[in-house]
Amino acid sequence: MKELDLLKKDWQKRADSFQQVSEKDIYKMIHKSSSSVVKLIMIIGIFEFLFWIGISIFSNNDEYFNKLDINNIVVFLRVLSYAHYAVIIFFIYAFYKNYVLISTTDSTKVLMRNILKTRRTVNIYVWYNLGMIIFCLILGFCIAYFYNPDLALMKDKIEHDGIKTMAIFIGSMLIMIILFTSVFWLFYKLLYGILMRKLYKNYEELKKIDF
Repeated sequence: MKELDLLKKDWQKRADSFQQVSEKDIYKMIHKSSSSVVKLIMIIGIFEFLFWIGISIFSNNDEYFNKLDINNIVVFLRVLSYAHYAVIIFFIYAFYKNYVLISTTDSTKVLMRNILKTRRTVNIYVWYNLGMIIFCLILGFCIAYFYNPDLALMKDKIEHDGIKTMAIFIGSMLIMIILFTSVFWLFYKLLYGILMRKLYKNYEELKKIDF
């Protein structure tokens, strides 16, 4: 009986050892996967930032604004652009910081906390961009309506026909804003949604590990 008890104890120790090794291996895989996902998020953010800067450089906005003769509004738009770029750079730095934290941590709880932090940062980043898109579209429509001479006939028609034509114009503007914003929302949902689901899956797997 003593030999059997010793054999059982030895088997139990080996089983516990195998379980511990297995959990450590799982942690390493999750750690590597999470680090890769956050790194990819940071790279996508950088490319997106460079893309919008390229659009701003190669677009012919100066000629359009010169035609409208709205110098004060142009100054405001430039300040808004610089502020927007500063916010995007801040988000990229936040992504980089999250990447460093996740890459260097060796604690399950810290890794779980950083995964949740990264998910929150990405969600705020996406909603900020969508908010800026809506704001810029509304601002662009207002500038075009009040200052673009090509819309003089439209303004005269609205003033002549009254609220019905105004409602049609505002409704058309809202539909365009919704459609344009929806395209970007689907883009962000597809691009960042896949990465967020991977991080969430890693988070759920970490919850099952109990070192």
